[in-house]
Amino acid sequence: AGKKNLAEPTFKENLSNYFKGVKAEWGKITWPDKRQVIVETVVVLVVVFFFVTLVFGYDELFGFLFKLLIPVKS
Repeated sequence: AGKKNLAEPTFKENLSNYFKGVKAEWGKITWPDKRQVIVETVVVLVVVFFFVTLVFGYDELFGFLFKLLIPVKS
C-alpha cells in the first residue's frame, strides 16, 4: 500500500558504485614485501623448470622408444 517506487540505478550510477567499491576493497589489500615476492618468484621458476625438464625428458624417451618399436622405412 505505502510502497515506494524505487527506480533502477542508471548505468552511470552503477559504474560509479562499482569503482567506489573497487577503491574501498583496494585499501584492504595486504601487499607482500619485496623479499617475499622474490622468494616466491624463484620457487615458481624452479618448479616450472623442473616440470619443463621432466616433460622434455619423457618426450625424448617415448620418442626414442617408439622409433625402436616402429621403425620408419625410407
